[in-house]
Amino acid sequence: MAEINFWIGIIATMAFAVTGVLAITDRGVDLFGVLVLGLITAIGGGTIRDIILEAPIFWSENQVYVWLALGASVLTFFAESFFTQPQIYRWMLYMDGFGAALFAIQGADKAWNMHFGLPLAPVILGVVTAIGGGLLRDVLAGRKTLIMSHELYAIPVSFGCIAYVLILNFWPQYTLEGSVICMLGIFGLRAAAIHWDLRVPKMFISRTR
Repeated sequence: MAEINFWIGIIATMAFAVTGVLAITDRGVDLFGVLVLGLITAIGGGTIRDIILEAPIFWSENQVYVWLALGASVLTFFAESFFTQPQIYRWMLYMDGFGAALFAIQGADKAWNMHFGLPLAPVILGVVTAIGGGLLRDVLAGRKTLIMSHELYAIPVSFGCIAYVLILNFWPQYTLEGSVICMLGIFGLRAAAIHWDLRVPKMFISRTR
């Protein structure tokens, strides 16, 4: 299971880097800027989580995450026309959604196993792991952040993390099954949002005066 998580994490990290770069290519960013923003998108959430947990930063123990994120960022910079093809871009969005689901549950699980701020902190850190890198990228690039764009991104992640923490608390004997179900649930909601272009309902959006 650990090996499967590792390889899925590798794929998700690269997908995060690619979608992170594609999100800011219209800003006229140079290659160095692409490397920085792609890397931040890929590993930023996990880095914030580990800093809060006062744990070793995950990529310091295995720098393959950093190198692959940088490689994916460079590839996207020079092959932007390929990745912006509608079918390829949509496929990358699905991969990004799957990565967010995996990282969210991994983040919540890590905080829970460290007995950090139970029961709320694992939910919060699961969400931070999944979307923290994208938020940092948007702030640095001067873009509207994920939270402000009304995309169904953070909401599925939050629901999945809450469900996983409930399983850890009340049905710990089903931790493995619960983690898979919650990851698939997050990904399913995100995939539906991508496929049907679903947004946060207007009734939950504040009206400017």
